[in-house]
Amino acid sequence: MQTIDSFRTELSREDFNAIPFVNAEGYHSKTIAYSLWHIFRIEDIVAHTLIKNDEQVFFTADYQNRTGAPIITTGNELIREEIAEFSAQLNIDVLYSYIHDVKASTESIISSLPFDMLKNKISSERRKALESSTCVSNDENAVWLIDYWCGKDIRGLIQMPFSRHWIMHTEAAIRIKNKIQK
Repeated sequence: MQTIDSFRTELSREDFNAIPFVNAEGYHSKTIAYSLWHIFRIEDIVAHTLIKNDEQVFFTADYQNRTGAPIITTGNELIREEIAEFSAQLNIDVLYSYIHDVKASTESIISSLPFDMLKNKISSERRKALESSTCVSNDENAVWLIDYWCGKDIRGLIQMPFSRHWIMHTEAAIRIKNKIQK
């Protein structure tokens, strides 16, 4: 989280939209703003829709309007210049409020989970709630997430996306930052 927070003070607003590796394969082919959005939209969706079965922070605090986001999804369906355009629309200060609200809500959910719940699989009812929420695009680059998440137990979701996912996208954001600051 310190690294994620450091971007806010070390980067200009334009840096958050930069795609120095636009044609590369990998997580670093995005923007830093997109990466932050993506990490925390996924965490919010998984924590609230799949684990806790309540309303996402995104909706309870009207973050779509507040961030200026044209989408409610994870962003997996966006490619190349669409990612830069999307990133430029985001209010970075409000995005950081969202990040911290999601982090706090996830920590609260995880700390209150009984140990025996960690082995629980995602129910078909929660899968249906996820599908009907339209928070995961039907695009082939995104829709696979539903099967992926719903094939895990709670422990698996804590491992991915709540930990490894952060690491992968934060490392990519560091690569982007290092390239644009050269």
